[in-house]
Amino acid sequence: MATQKIYAGTALRETRARGGLTQKRFAERLGVSLPYLSQMENNHRPISAGVLLRLAQEFGIDLTTLAAGDAERMVIDMQEALADPLFDTTPPLADLRLAATNAPVLARAFLDLYRAHRQGQERLAALDEAIGAAGQNALSTPWEEVRDFFHYCDNYIDAVDRAAERFACPQGQRIDLWQAAVSALAQNNITVSLVELPANAVFRREGNVIAVNASAEAATRLFQLLHLVALERQSDLLEATLDLARFRNPTAREIARLGLANYFAGAALMPYRDFLAAAQTERHDLERLSHLFNASLEQVAHRLSTLQRPGAKGVPFFFVRVDQAGTITKRHSATRLQFARFGGACPLWNVHRAFEQPGRFLRQLAETPDGVRYLLLSREVSKQAGVFNAPVRRFAIGLGCEIAHAEGMVYADGLDLNQPQAFEPIGISCRICPRPDCHQRSVPPIDRPLRIPADRSGPLPYEIT
Repeated sequence: MATQKIYAGTALRETRARGGLTQKRFAERLGVSLPYLSQMENNHRPISAGVLLRLAQEFGIDLTTLAAGDAERMVIDMQEALADPLFDTTPPLADLRLAATNAPVLARAFLDLYRAHRQGQERLAALDEAIGAAGQNALSTPWEEVRDFFHYCDNYIDAVDRAAERFACPQGQRIDLWQAAVSALAQNNITVSLVELPANAVFRREGNVIAVNASAEAATRLFQLLHLVALERQSDLLEATLDLARFRNPTAREIARLGLANYFAGAALMPYRDFLAAAQTERHDLERLSHLFNASLEQVAHRLSTLQRPGAKGVPFFFVRVDQAGTITKRHSATRLQFARFGGACPLWNVHRAFEQPGRFLRQLAETPDGVRYLLLSREVSKQAGVFNAPVRRFAIGLGCEIAHAEGMVYADGLDLNQPQAFEPIGISCRICPRPDCHQRSVPPIDRPLRIPADRSGPLPYEIT
């Protein structure tokens, strides 16, 4: 069998930039000539086995990320975009992979252009006067720009993650985070007090006094305080990270700043090495990890999906949060399963059923159209306000991994992982799903011709040909 050639010029350039190395010095450490390095960085040559070994030894690069990562995500995104009837034909998968690997900047530009087209059509259809009056001509909304930033970083921000770990474990051991956060804020002449605040308010700030709601859940209070520590004490790091992101929209930068502060808070609450070790020991038992780290189930599930540190990766998970209308409000995938960007999620995922059985973990064995099998976990989570009359926010969270990692999950116990019939067929989104006989299909696939039968009826008024 032929060995897959790996073109990873972008990854090479980023590795060199992180180390502050010149091309000459980088070539010396990799044991290659300067022209050879230049050819690899420009994707004119694949990375050789010797260079792969040096990257792992010298820079701790996880070799699996060179063959996947950005390229695989962009392939899924382009495949979905090109399924639009706007395009006469869909290029072969091999061509899409070649474009994503050899011309990632061009691939991203195409996705930006298609997103702009989609948004233009939606604005016209909805007669969105507010957006039209604002004169927005950006290729994406600020929210989408920030979402894409985290998406293409594998939801792992190394510098921020390590800074949070140093804060939580200054001597290699976890400390009292509440006291550490109060002390850190005091260095900026900010005082913290626990008081009763209106329902759904976590904190209120007046000048240099921060009042934290005593009625809020403990995990929520601590997370918010760590969020404030990031904004006050790690501002230089956050701004440097934002500079590297090069957001086109200033509003996106502001949203991303809050996102990075939340990232710091989660990484401090669950420091990388301690959390990874505990996750492996406890076999990713969310309730047990929630107890050990004084975190909510949602915080634990989200953190599990960020364990992508080079050289010390955890199980690759996808994480999703949906509201009661089925709208995805949080999403990230370190697996081959990528969420739809331009349509709704598959209704067969068990995350949509979690609202029917609140307080219970639901398990599902599932298979996507590409033949990849997954163990999926979902649970309804409620965010209480602490008083009787206040509205309760309800979501469902989903966590999943490829079946190869299922043995490391306590939730796989008792399931027959070797029985093909146990795996439920699911998809990504109806508009790009090729399954012809799905009983839950909401719309036909946009890249397949249809036949309207006149001699029979079924669950769908059409047949996919």
